[in-house]
Amino acid sequence: MKIRNHRRSAGLLAGAAATALALTACAPDDNDEPADGALAGEEITIGVFSGWEEGIAASFLWGHVFEQEGATVNYEFAEPGPIYAGVATGQFDVSFDAWLPLTHEDYWQEHGDDMVDLGAWFTEAPLTIAVNEDAPIQSLAELADYADEFGQQIIGIEPGAGLTRITRDEVMPTYGLEDWTLVESSTPAMLAELEGALERGDDIVVTLWEPHWAYGAFDIRNLEDPENALGDPEQIHSFAREGFEENYPEAAEWISNFSMTADEIADLENYMFFEDEATSEAEYAASVERWLDDNPEFLERMTG
Repeated sequence: MKIRNHRRSAGLLAGAAATALALTACAPDDNDEPADGALAGEEITIGVFSGWEEGIAASFLWGHVFEQEGATVNYEFAEPGPIYAGVATGQFDVSFDAWLPLTHEDYWQEHGDDMVDLGAWFTEAPLTIAVNEDAPIQSLAELADYADEFGQQIIGIEPGAGLTRITRDEVMPTYGLEDWTLVESSTPAMLAELEGALERGDDIVVTLWEPHWAYGAFDIRNLEDPENALGDPEQIHSFAREGFEENYPEAAEWISNFSMTADEIADLENYMFFEDEATSEAEYAASVERWLDDNPEFLERMTG
């Protein structure tokens, strides 16, 4: 199995971008003008789900906008539960990765009354089970008959993820996979297993979702789900603490009108996580700046 090669001297590129960003932050620029945007002098804290690539991408995209409008931006990374609790209690101002109505249903039931839903920015986000492109099956209904080929295991992500729960409680019983093992680890560990299997030419089945940069980076495809055990495609929402709309009306309006296509979010993720191999805040920010340089009309659309 061949892995699509989109790397562009990724390590050097990410390092150079991060260094340039750090130097820019430290060095005075005679051309800089005092911040006088809609958020001048404000401080905004964005809650970011650790390991959720689409949320990281959207968070740093909006962080770039907030900074251009004069705000100081802080990023707080954590698992979804603490992020929801932090927004609900006002510890964080805004977050960009609520999967509704099912994946984050429990979090929303617990905290929804204390938060503001700023609307969906991505409306076709299915949970998926994916295999290598040349796998011998097309459907989840066939998986039980190919235990040996797949090592009788599904490589999953974090134990507390909604996708993990749905795979364990819905997908596996529905398709007769009760004697299979769902390997619960982390998203990076799952992706490492996926890449390793493809390099070896092994068959592999993993839990995934769309949008995700892996679909552009690897030769993989989704298994059909004839019983709809994974549920209908979900929406990805932005959500904020109570009072955010009153404090930052222009920013709230921009976010409420925000949307991305599947190609746009996949392209941004590809820049960030595959080409640049970004792993730090400075590297995420540098990837966003590089993507926006190549897509200048998108920035205008965000605040238009």
